[in-house]
Order: sequence, then structure tokens, then C-alpha cells
Amino acid sequence: MGAWGKTILVYGDSLSAAYGIAEKRGWVALLGERLKRERLDYSVVNASISGETTSGGLSRMPKALAQQRPAVLVLELGANDGLRGLPVPEMKKNLAAMIQQAQKAGARVLLVGIRMPPNYGPDYTREFEAAFAELAKRHKTALVPFLFEGMGEDFAKFQPDRIHPTEAAQPILLETVWQGLRPLLK
Repeated sequence: MGAWGKTILVYGDSLSAAYGIAEKRGWVALLGERLKRERLDYSVVNASISGETTSGGLSRMPKALAQQRPAVLVLELGANDGLRGLPVPEMKKNLAAMIQQAQKAGARVLLVGIRMPPNYGPDYTREFEAAFAELAKRHKTALVPFLFEGMGEDFAKFQPDRIHPTEAAQPILLETVWQGLRPLLK
């Protein structure tokens, strides 16, 4: 690892920023606890911002990489692009640029996918969902295809807005992310 240290930088939106719950109960905080429990010598930095889009994330990325120098970047952005109906090619371009910057800086990347509700239309939702797998394949990154895997239509796992997971759902999110993250931890 050399001078790059052993930092896992979680770079996301409200889904990673523990929106609506205590930060120490969010999946990113739970990840830090799990790393300690499993005696894996990594620290976790959460640079997630509620409401963040891929364009906002891209503008912050150079500074975040320079400050944190992560060994691993967990990139969980795109949901707000989708909820705003922004063009999928623009989202893909922004995510690709962030992946390339992180890889150039020596970080392994885990891309975390999200899906849009069906009311955005079948073409948009299909194109949106496919974007994450296409990017992971093209840039040879690890992939979590869907952050909410295993949560299904269980609205009890979501806050009243039906967008943000509850505190009780955070261990499920951690388990989903862990499946993609664990192989990246050397």
C-alpha cells in the first residue's frame, strides 16, 4: 500500500450519508465497526452528501482523492441524477470520469448501483440500471448491482418517503456492499 494508506472512501449521496437516522447507525458507520471486528486494517471516511449528483461528485473528486488517498473508493452516486430525470449518458460520463480519476490515483473501485422506480418509464429505468454494469465492465471495477438487494418492496425497511432506508435496514445495506467490497480488501 505504501504511502497510500488503507482508507476506504465512501463517496455517495443520502443513501450513504445516513439520511434521516443517526450517522453512527448508518451502513458506513457499521462498515467501520465490521472492519474492526474482523481485524482488517482499514479506516473508513464517509464523504457522502445528501442530494449529491454525479456532476457534483465529479467536481469534488480531485480534492477528495488528494485529501484521503484511498486504497478503495466505494462510489455510490447516480440516484439523484435518476430522480431528477437527468440524461443517463451524462451520468455515465460523470461516473466514468470519477472511476478513472480514482484508478489513476491508485484506488480500487467498487461501483454501487441503484434502480429507478417504474414511474420513470421502462426505457429510462432499463437504461439507468444497465449503466452501472456497463461502467463496471468497461473500467474493470467491482460492482454491487443494486444497493437495495434483498429489500424488495418491503416498505417497512424504508422511511415514510419510500426512498431512504430505515435504521433497521442499514445492516442489510452493509451486507450487500460487503459482498462487493470484501474481495477488494487485501
